[in-house]
Amino acid sequence: MLSELYGEIAMEVELRYGREGLRVEVPDENLIGVLHMNPLPPLEDPEGKVARALEDPIGSPPLRELVRGKGSTCVVVSDITRPVPNSVVLPPLLGALEEAGIPKDRITILVATGIHRPNEGKELVELLGEEIVRNYRVVNHRARVREEQVLVGHTSRGTPVWIDREYVRAEFKVLTGLVEPHLMAGFSGGRKSICPGIAGLETVRMMHGPKVLEHPRAVEGALEDNPFHEEVLEMAHMVGVDFILNVSLSEDRRITGIFAGDLEEAHLEAVRFVRRQVEVVLPEPVDVVLTTSAGYPLDLTFYQAIKGYTAALPAVKEGGTIVLAARCEEGLGGPEFSELIRTMTPEGLMREIWREDFFVVDQWQAEELCRALRKAEAFFFSEGVDPEDVRAWVRPFPSLEEALAGALKGYGPSAKLAVLPEGPYVLPVIRR
Repeated sequence: MLSELYGEIAMEVELRYGREGLRVEVPDENLIGVLHMNPLPPLEDPEGKVARALEDPIGSPPLRELVRGKGSTCVVVSDITRPVPNSVVLPPLLGALEEAGIPKDRITILVATGIHRPNEGKELVELLGEEIVRNYRVVNHRARVREEQVLVGHTSRGTPVWIDREYVRAEFKVLTGLVEPHLMAGFSGGRKSICPGIAGLETVRMMHGPKVLEHPRAVEGALEDNPFHEEVLEMAHMVGVDFILNVSLSEDRRITGIFAGDLEEAHLEAVRFVRRQVEVVLPEPVDVVLTTSAGYPLDLTFYQAIKGYTAALPAVKEGGTIVLAARCEEGLGGPEFSELIRTMTPEGLMREIWREDFFVVDQWQAEELCRALRKAEAFFFSEGVDPEDVRAWVRPFPSLEEALAGALKGYGPSAKLAVLPEGPYVLPVIRR
């Protein structure tokens, strides 16, 4: 179909899509750029470098000194929707905790599900590795179970801070995770493991409400004056964080950087490093952006895949089109979000969302899609979603080739196209 419209196709691009990837041909004469992460070499001996980072952390005494005299530890890990290489990161960390005097049976690994479903069985083994699952106590955070949360206090903005009891009662608290661009927090990692990672539903609801999300600085790549970042950082200080261990990844999901130590200093150093890795330059916004949600595990659901739309916004012109390919092998997402997408429209949601008595779990991700739709049209290709379920929100197509051809056709033969094969792992910057 593209060849019929544009003549000979000059380039084939491989996109992150599901577990296997997806190849698509794009017209060379329209292509402004294929925006990949800036290549950085993966670390050699990453486990050894993790161990050394624990001994020489950023802005903090060594881990063994901090943990001395403590009786219990809670280690927070990201859930299955984040490709954190736990099999590399956790063994040196857990070994160091035990060498410092914390026995295995006093170490709890808390899976920061936010309000996602729990990770159990084979999925938990995939997340942590069989040896860790077999030898350590592993608990899933359950945000909706009120009795499993503790009210730590209220932020300066009045948000109630409900945090998982397992974390609050631990004597030594460690956060692990991945630093990457994030559609609300600017960048993930650090304080974000606290909220939404292990926060109660009432806290998540407030932090994901329109008063925060409609702020112009609550976007990818922004920390300064970002109300989400500032308030969640305040929560982290309220509940206490003794140590963090964050990593950055290359396109092929290998570790490029390790950032251990103080909650703020180590995270900010990670953000500076990751910004250099993910910022890519376009000379001008384009008519059409072809993007993804970075493949498995980030495109497991339509809920998660929306991040592909918001990440593409800096690259697309006002009134342009974003074409998203996301496998969505688990469908739309959670039951509340699925029902919202099937029964509401973007206009209807934005009318209701400011009402104090209106609340639907996961409504914030639909609101983020509304933010994208205010700037650009959304085309969509997925093998895991019924087109009728999403037609009120995006324009579904039976193939990616048809979606891309339809988008380009709307702007004529001189249409300008940019491709983001890694979706939200890339941060487009317009620089003429």
